[in-house]
Amino acid sequence: MQLVFIHGSGNTGEVWQYQLDAFPGSVAPTLPGHPTGQAITSIEGHARWLHGYLQEKGYRDVVLAGHSLGGGIALQYALDHPGELKAIVIVGSGARLRVHPDYLKELETAVKGDTGPWVRRLEERTARMAPAFRKKLLQGQMAMGPSPHLNDLRCCDRFDAMGRVPELRLPTLMLCGTDDIMTPVKYHQYLADRIPGAKIVVIPGTTHYLFAEKPAEFNHARKEFLEGL
Repeated sequence: MQLVFIHGSGNTGEVWQYQLDAFPGSVAPTLPGHPTGQAITSIEGHARWLHGYLQEKGYRDVVLAGHSLGGGIALQYALDHPGELKAIVIVGSGARLRVHPDYLKELETAVKGDTGPWVRRLEERTARMAPAFRKKLLQGQMAMGPSPHLNDLRCCDRFDAMGRVPELRLPTLMLCGTDDIMTPVKYHQYLADRIPGAKIVVIPGTTHYLFAEKPAEFNHARKEFLEGL
C-alpha cells in the first residue's frame, strides 16, 4: 500500500511532515508552481499531473490523502481513475470549494506588493500549531510568495464536483476540524452522506490545519482507517 499526501493552497509537501514521520514510506510531492515548474490552473489539471506522477513512480494500491486544494485533487482523481486507487482520505476539503471574494482580492493585492494583510491572515490561521513547525511553515510560505497561493485558490474557486460525488465507490475517510471556517464540517458530511460506506472523523478544537494542530489524533484516525481496508 502506497500512501500519497497532496498539500493544500500555498503550501508544499513539507506541510505533511508529521504524517511522513508517522507513516514510513509515504510520499508528499510538491505540486508544480510551488514555486518551481509551470503552474497548473485547474484542479482537473492537477489531477492529470498527479496521474502522470503516480504512473511514472509505478505506485500500486495507492491511498490518496488530500488537504483543501489537495482534497479536491484527490476527489477528481478518484472520479477520473477509480480503478487505480485503493482508498481516498479527504482533509479539510469538499466537493465544491468556493473562495470568499475578499480573500481573493487580498491575495491579488499581495501579488501587487502589499503583503501585510496576507501575512497576517497566514499567521492567524497557523496560530494553533507547535511554534517550531509553525515557524518553518510560515517561512516557506513567505519565501514562495502570494502568487502560487492566489493561483491555488482560483483553482479551488472554480472546482465543483458535487454532481459527480455519487459516482464514487472507493473506501473514503473524511477528516475535519470543529473550528474550520474555510471548509466546515458540513462540507465533509455532504460527502459522507453520498459516498457508500464513507466515514467521517471530526477532531475537536482544530481548524483548517487539523493534521498539523493535533497530529497524534489525526494520525491515529488515519491508521485505523488503513488497518480496516
